[in-house]
Amino acid sequence: MGLFDLLRRMVFGSPSTERPSNRANSETSAQSAGEGRSPSSANNEERSPRSGHSVPASPTVSEPSSRQQSAELPHSRSQSDRRSHATPDYDSPLVHLARLNYVSSLVPTPTTQEIVEGDQPPYRFAHRQPWTGRFLDFSTDIDVRWLEYYGVPHLQTPEQLANWLELPLGKLAWLTYRFCDNYRPQSAQEAHYHFRWIRKRTGGHRLIESPKKTLKQVQHRILREILDRIPSHPAAHGFVPGRSIITNAEPHCDRRFILKFDLENFYPSVRYSRVVSIFRSIGYSREVAIWLARLTTSSAPSSLKLPLGESTSIWKYMPRHLPQGAPTSPALANLSAFALDVRLSGLAHAYHLRYTRYADDLTFSGEGRAVPALREIILLTQQIIRDERFMVHRQKRKLIRSSQRQVVTGVVVNEGTNISRSDYDRLKATLHNCLKHGPASQNHQQHPEFAAQLRGRIAHVSMLNEQRGKKLLEMFAKIRWT
Repeated sequence: MGLFDLLRRMVFGSPSTERPSNRANSETSAQSAGEGRSPSSANNEERSPRSGHSVPASPTVSEPSSRQQSAELPHSRSQSDRRSHATPDYDSPLVHLARLNYVSSLVPTPTTQEIVEGDQPPYRFAHRQPWTGRFLDFSTDIDVRWLEYYGVPHLQTPEQLANWLELPLGKLAWLTYRFCDNYRPQSAQEAHYHFRWIRKRTGGHRLIESPKKTLKQVQHRILREILDRIPSHPAAHGFVPGRSIITNAEPHCDRRFILKFDLENFYPSVRYSRVVSIFRSIGYSREVAIWLARLTTSSAPSSLKLPLGESTSIWKYMPRHLPQGAPTSPALANLSAFALDVRLSGLAHAYHLRYTRYADDLTFSGEGRAVPALREIILLTQQIIRDERFMVHRQKRKLIRSSQRQVVTGVVVNEGTNISRSDYDRLKATLHNCLKHGPASQNHQQHPEFAAQLRGRIAHVSMLNEQRGKKLLEMFAKIRWT
């Protein structure tokens, strides 16, 4: 070793400590929709598309690479060991956290496959090469192993997809806007969604896009027979069977502090290319993934009427995105945030925190030893959220200490799960007025099933506080409903 090499190693560290490229890892899922790839690596390594799950029968898995072995948590080494193996820049927690991005290598890395071109269409509605006009076959890169692993239908071509959905292929193509310019509706009448603006509590408006009857039936079947069979990350509690706001709040009971983040425009930020990548990672061919993504995303027409006083709300809904109101959107949103949950769970483990996510609400909680690192944790969390192509709603970021009332998804968690005093008193007053003045006097919104609504609110209180729920139930039993 020459003198120059010796000095370079002393200043910059060993070449083995080079940080991996996070940009390449974070963009793998977005590019997989545009590249003809199949869920297997170039070295024939078989990895599960979701970390923590076993791998289907296939060739022997190779040993973890040196890059994976060198990736460690920020506090897993001694201070002297870190100083001797890293440069001053590499000793920052941000770089150590970046090394945790090796988890993305557990997702099957698609390999490029040659796209077959021909003078005759391989199937109906096949794409054409824009320069030569020849037909392209996007159905050859199906990976049956992952389809069998998840137990989802084997679909390779649009005809097979239409037969599975029990629809004529032409009607299915109509649902994907195949006959519209740029695959998007030109007006609200042409769209397959009902559009409705609602005002946000924090200001502005949100667009609710409810699918019409035929498309809603298609989306329900995609949800039941495909998306429900793909497991979400354990930290995700929203819209997951067996989990609720209570399971989301329980890990944060009796903690020194709670740190809350909110993702801004959660559904609109999940774009069409990302949804294609999700279906590709399940094992579907690019052709079927494109059709499924068009059936589960929406694009608002530019001529859509805006709410009074709004001029820019429509722009974030014009590119294809997950529509808020579609039955498939919560499951697809959870799958799109899988890498986010993996990285934030790694951050929480590194700083001895607990982490959960309920839809767009992110919650961390910790003990006193993590308090000095709070500024560092906030910066790292925001960096990870940006890397995963989401946005932080800065006005909703909160730090709640144990001396304050700690609320997680509407559940008080200072000592145990409980309902807030104000909500309990409000419900108790409603029941008292029903006893005194009759139920009709309290049904301000003219709810057709007012008794069932009150009974459901009491059941929610009972899950959080059994004694309070029992008192409310006794009052409910005394109300005369006739």
